Amino acid sequence: MTDTSRLTIAVLLGSVRSDRQGIKAARLLLTALEKRGHEAVLVDPMVTRLPLLDRMYKEYPKGSAPAELEQLATLYRRADGFLLVSAEYNHGVPPALKNLLDHFLEEYMWRPSAITCYSAGGFGGVRAAMQLRMILGELGMPSIPSLFSIPYIGDALANDGQPKEEHTTKQMNRFLDEFEWYAQALRRQRADGVPY
Repeated sequence: MTDTSRLTIAVLLGSVRSDRQGIKAARLLLTALEKRGHEAVLVDPMVTRLPLLDRMYKEYPKGSAPAELEQLATLYRRADGFLLVSAEYNHGVPPALKNLLDHFLEEYMWRPSAITCYSAGGFGGVRAAMQLRMILGELGMPSIPSLFSIPYIGDALANDGQPKEEHTTKQMNRFLDEFEWYAQALRRQRADGVPY
């Protein structure tokens, strides 16, 4: 991999539950992205504990935002794309993920996003993913067409994130191939300038 093809990807994990399963999916994706030669940075709301949204990053006077927001803003500005790992809570987006997303706006713009969704049941989190598509588009980081959906995540992935079935690996690789394509394409376009 050349330096020009190496991407910086922010992996946003959406759950803070004590028995969360999404950390396994995040581990899988981080490992896969690093094996592809990319810089993959986990944004874990259990580690980076943002308050409930009162003020967006852009609403703070320059240099006065909390350190956690400054660190995320720096990462997001460097990022070539955003990979979200989302559970489905009551047919919707987990509140920790929505709160994490809502603190920023301009930092996301002109970059692609990709959605990995999961659930304990057979739907694999797709109902939350459909809501995320609308949110991500509004934030200026439209999602790629494909989803990486992981139904029955407790059985599908080992604790270290390794898939137990070959079809999961195949689906992930196709998903990441597509995401890389969009991230490379939009990075080239950003280098030529953005519409506004």
